[in-house]
Amino acid sequence: MTLRKTLLRGLLPVSAVLLAVVAAGLLLGAGDVGPARAASVLLGGADGDADARFTVLELRLPRTAVAVAVGAALGVAGAVLQATARNPLAEPGLLGVSAGASFAVVLAIVLGASATTVGPYAAVLGAAVGCLLALGAARLRGAGDDPVRLVLAGAAFSGMVGAASSVLLLVDQRASDEIRFWTVGSVVGRGTDDLMAVLPVLLLGLAAAAAVSPALSSLALGDDVATGLGHRPRRVRAVAVTSVALLVGGATAVAGPVAFVGLVVPFAARALVGPDLRRLLGVSVLLGPAVVLLADVVSRLVVRPYEMPLGVMTALFGAPVLVAVVRSSRLPSL
Repeated sequence: MTLRKTLLRGLLPVSAVLLAVVAAGLLLGAGDVGPARAASVLLGGADGDADARFTVLELRLPRTAVAVAVGAALGVAGAVLQATARNPLAEPGLLGVSAGASFAVVLAIVLGASATTVGPYAAVLGAAVGCLLALGAARLRGAGDDPVRLVLAGAAFSGMVGAASSVLLLVDQRASDEIRFWTVGSVVGRGTDDLMAVLPVLLLGLAAAAAVSPALSSLALGDDVATGLGHRPRRVRAVAVTSVALLVGGATAVAGPVAFVGLVVPFAARALVGPDLRRLLGVSVLLGPAVVLLADVVSRLVVRPYEMPLGVMTALFGAPVLVAVVRSSRLPSL
């Protein structure tokens, strides 16, 4: 089956699911504005309903856009990180990449920086450090061949930076409310300005991932083979790490740490279109938003009139996938 046919087979159903979830994100919520009133706003027939217009256009629409951007970034970052580490459990949340980005933002806030202006750059730097540590762990003896060891190394790093974030929260009570947002992922209250602040970072990360995908696929055959094909393995890995840092850093800067998306999305995409990285990225860029939006919609409805944090919901979605991958007799081929 050709690449185009395989992509179409994966993209068409994923696109339909994404459109359905986007509609649900605009129509459903924890408040009093139900689907009928929301649909009236979207169809232009609720001019006299100021409450519904504000809820849909000022709250749900920007929130949905943020969730789409975050999902695309984390889905693609997970696929690139797995290909770089040659490990199906290499996920930004599990390996501490998201935790590193979150801690960098927390530290910037404590030092008096603005989360809106400085946060994206701090998050990218923290994600880069976390990514380098994760890939360093993958190259240690036995760690790269044992997915569980790699996850344990990531869990240790995540626990360390999580404890450091807690210490900063205790030290600086002034920023404690804002810091709490960066310890549990959420898209509540995120608006267009927040998205525009990180959009250049996310677009640059997606462009880098697309550019490096052919060369990164060749690394699965070994460095010698990749070199023989005209690629430079060190440069390819450097671009891949940069891509992951930009994507995870930008997503964390706008939504906090959202775990398991980078595991669930490539796992499902691989089942749809196979292990080729170009196909994975094409499907992941749509499947990621669908997963994050679905988790966000469910988080609004399960404890109404309150909302469950998005990071908690994605963990509930992703934990069974993690168990399935670990327990499988044959890990998915990369």
